[in-house]
Amino acid sequence: MTHTAPRRARVRAPELIGKGGWLNTGGKELTLVDLRGKCVVVDFWTFCCINCLHVLDELRELEEKHRDTLVVIGVHSPKFVHEAEHQAVVDAVERYGVAHPVLDDPELATWKQYAVRAWPTLAVIDPEGYVVAQHAGEGHVHAIERLVTALEAEHEAKGTLRRGDGPYVPPEPEPTSLRFPGKALLLPSGNLLVSDTTRHQLVELEEDGETVVRRIGSGTRGFADGGPREASFNEPQGLALLDDGSVVVADTVNHALRRLDPASGEVTTLAGTGRQWWQGSATSGPAREVDLSSPWDVALFGGKVWIAMAGVHQLWTYDLVTRTVAVAAGTTNEGLVDGPAAEAWFAQPSGLAATADRLWLADSETSALRWVDGDGQVHTAVGTGLFDFGHRDGAADQALLQHPLGVTALPDGSVAVADTYNHALRRYDPATGEVTTLATDLREPSDAVLVGEDIVVVESARHRLTRLRLPEEAVRVESVAHRTRRAATEVAPGRLSLDVIFQAPAGQKLDTRYGPSTRLLVSSTPPELLLKGEGADTDLSRELELNPAVPEGVLHVSAMAASCDDDAGNEYPACHVHQQDWGVPVRLTETGTDRLPLVLAGMDEG
Repeated sequence: MTHTAPRRARVRAPELIGKGGWLNTGGKELTLVDLRGKCVVVDFWTFCCINCLHVLDELRELEEKHRDTLVVIGVHSPKFVHEAEHQAVVDAVERYGVAHPVLDDPELATWKQYAVRAWPTLAVIDPEGYVVAQHAGEGHVHAIERLVTALEAEHEAKGTLRRGDGPYVPPEPEPTSLRFPGKALLLPSGNLLVSDTTRHQLVELEEDGETVVRRIGSGTRGFADGGPREASFNEPQGLALLDDGSVVVADTVNHALRRLDPASGEVTTLAGTGRQWWQGSATSGPAREVDLSSPWDVALFGGKVWIAMAGVHQLWTYDLVTRTVAVAAGTTNEGLVDGPAAEAWFAQPSGLAATADRLWLADSETSALRWVDGDGQVHTAVGTGLFDFGHRDGAADQALLQHPLGVTALPDGSVAVADTYNHALRRYDPATGEVTTLATDLREPSDAVLVGEDIVVVESARHRLTRLRLPEEAVRVESVAHRTRRAATEVAPGRLSLDVIFQAPAGQKLDTRYGPSTRLLVSSTPPELLLKGEGADTDLSRELELNPAVPEGVLHVSAMAASCDDDAGNEYPACHVHQQDWGVPVRLTETGTDRLPLVLAGMDEG
């Protein structure tokens, strides 16, 4: 008896093209013909996007397990203007330890060919060159693993599978003291502590900011407590000094908070399990038992350690006395909404700085500077939302930043902002409501620390600390404004059918044990764009009504689906959450489409 493979939807894969060319291939241009015989996962990513960084981490194990049959290809598809710069992509590939070929596609040519609508999106190509699945968002790697395993067996039997090394060629390592440092802290001794993110270490430097005193951490990815040589980190970022002289470390890719005793160099774990938080996970409890999600920075405010939880667009707190964590602000929805902490929306908060009465934060994906007051109200000083950014000084309501990662409180009540993608240090003065530029020609500054009358900037992409004298007069910069580069989808005014496509992976079914297993949340910018269809429901399809009087805007769609292994004999099957947020720019035209399909997992055959 012969077993035939299940029929799959197949579409001939478009060629991989990008003006920036190929990285991690030893200078070779790759084509789909070169990849024939391999299972290929194409990862559409951009380096600002925390969900894309999560997927890079999810893919590592898959790449290792199927290394002789699977090739992962990253297609870098920029959101911000800075991300279209080739050197910035080269830097990002090294910064995040991307160990597969990457195509730099600054004009989104391949993104358009594959009809991609969201970062991140994964497309699976079989060994004969056909697209057999597409997934948007994170949490899909277990499904892709099953598909790859099935494709291996199917094409081994057909004789169309080619085993052996893939096309990845690692770059030469660079001998610098720091490698893409993230954050810095002034220690009571006068020395500086820096998170050396790409090398998975903390580095203590002398007051000159150059001479290495010691390194803390093994230097390889890991999650282990112990002395300075035994302990290990995974892309550490934020640092905060506690009253007892110890340091809290945001250990970003370990989804944990660590504690460093500067006297002994001993590292212990304060919070996190090492697992990433997902919808449905606990949002408070004993710190070592609750999952976190990409904590990017930490600051002591109001007697607690506040955490910029970039991975879920929230602020959390760690209580030093009770050793518990809890959500302090944000809903997990991504965007810019002010108001009471529990109702506010953030977008990848990445930098924190505390004063007596305000917690300042750099909200990177909305290119915004925001703050939380003592009453738990969230306010915005600079920034308008997910799609507007640039370099513009002047009145704060008109000023623009571009993906800032750091914020530093200055003695006069103003704040300095590490305006990362503008390569600048900016200043906001609450007294005047003005934004000015303190310095330009920095390279991806990610943090700054006050040292006497100087400000020491972490120049992440120049692998160094740079000392600047705080000037009396701000440098004047010609104003530039940008919008996100993606072309708008032309849709017809009136009724629009929104279909989120989700097919449970092979061997799984929707998890309905605790009620509906899917959730769909829809809103728009401006709010007047939607006459009908806003809000949350459990159906993944919805009829929207678009206002003919609003010519263009953005539809914000958030979808979640839970699936479990379909095994009648297992009382506790493994379950998986799939989720993605889309921001779809739309333009209303009479000839536009009346259906908007968004693929969460599967193939759109509508």
